[in-house]
Amino acid sequence: MDDAQTAQQIAEAAAARMWANDRASKTLGMKIVAVSEGAAFLEMPVRDDMLNGHAICHGGFITTLADSAFAFACNSRNQLTVAAGLTVDFLQQVERGDVLTAVAVEVSRSGRTGVYDMVVTNRAGERVALVRGRSATLTGRTVIPVALDEEAP
Repeated sequence: MDDAQTAQQIAEAAAARMWANDRASKTLGMKIVAVSEGAAFLEMPVRDDMLNGHAICHGGFITTLADSAFAFACNSRNQLTVAAGLTVDFLQQVERGDVLTAVAVEVSRSGRTGVYDMVVTNRAGERVALVRGRSATLTGRTVIPVALDEEAP
């Protein structure tokens, strides 16, 4: 990465690199609305194939949306970072046809560990889930190669 790039440009470039290979998020119909240093905002429509036996959105899909937002937020500084743990609290059910949004925000980052909060809301702006993620940065690895001889992940 060029030293003259801004934090926003780095966050956008890292997100583009990750998105290019993110088959899971794409398959679920997610889209990146915005990224910035330490934050990300994603959307996902709730489709029929995401409904559980009660005809409401399966919690795993809600969690996956939050996890994807988490991934884009914690990799926004071009340091290869993975999830080390998640806790999820479901607040209300989600109906077919709704559109969910997940906003991930960095709470703390120290050494190789980060803590991020994700809020998932429905189309009406009501909170449907709260997720806290703990990240681990892989030392010396980047999302975007910084030198010609560096291997991409």
